[in-house]
Formats: sequence, structure tokens, C-alpha cells
Amino acid sequence: MNICVFLSAADLAPRYTVPARDFATRLGKAGHTLVWGGSDTGLMKVVADGVEETGGRLVGVSVDFLAARARQGADEMVIAKDLAERKALLLAKSDAIVVMVGGTGTLDEATEIMELKKHGKHDKPIVLLNTAGFYDGLKSQFRRMEEEGFLPIPLADLVFFAEDGEAALAYLESCRA
Repeated sequence: MNICVFLSAADLAPRYTVPARDFATRLGKAGHTLVWGGSDTGLMKVVADGVEETGGRLVGVSVDFLAARARQGADEMVIAKDLAERKALLLAKSDAIVVMVGGTGTLDEATEIMELKKHGKHDKPIVLLNTAGFYDGLKSQFRRMEEEGFLPIPLADLVFFAEDGEAALAYLESCRA
């Protein structure tokens, strides 16, 4: 399965890098392909290293202004002209999406992918990997949106919240069956 991972390119604390590495190792050992933003820095590098070292493939989609940070030696690397094209390519090249910890760019990617799913533009499973409770606030906000009628589909049909990499990968693999 080609699993798109949206995540930070920042250098982060072990409370984020250790679980990210665990998820990446599981992904690679299971023979999956990582589809990611292509960066060879920070958490993106941690995940790419873990997947590559355990036998998974790497498909990167960088963007023109970040091409200098793109990982050398990825199995495939595409350079998009802008962020909109990058997001479209990441979605097109993936069978499922996992959102890991990140900043505004990660949040932008996550909400766009969920909005597209909400409107029937794709039916790929989406997982928010809630490492160290990072997305607890967002989870509460989504629940409020659902309760107050802002979501036209059930939250459970839109996104799955996983507390760890094992649960995230188990959910994605169950969607394939």
C-alpha cells in the first residue's frame, strides 16, 4: 500500500521522534511505500530513514522552493511547482493518508484532504496519529463540529484517530481487506 504521511520537517523531541520511528519501521517491515513531502530533514528524515532501513520504498513529492532539502536516493522524487500541486500529487500517489505531528503546513494538508473526502473527491482512509496527545484539541474540535451539525458525514467516516503507530497501521490494513 502507498501510504502518504503528512508531518513536520522540524527537528523534534524524542516524545515525537521515537513513536514516528516506530511507525516508520512498522510501515517498512510490512512492505508498504512511504509517500511523503520528500524532505531529508527533521521528522520527515526520521520517518524516511525508518521506512528505508526496513525495506519499504520511498516516494517523495517536494516543491520547487524546498528542492534543495529533498532526500537523495529516494526510489522516486517529484518536484512540484507549488504547494497546491504538491498536495494533489501526494494524494494521487497514495492509497491512504496518515497525519503525524506538524505545524501549519501539516494542518493545511490534513484539512484539505479531509475536505476533499467530505465532498466525495476521494475515499482513501485518513488517520490522525495522535502522538503524545498532540491532536487532542483538534479531536475535540472535530467532535464539536459533528455534534453541532457542521459535518455532513459522521466524523468516524471522515478520519480515524490512532494513539500509536500499531493502531494506525492496523486500521489502514483493515481498510484494504
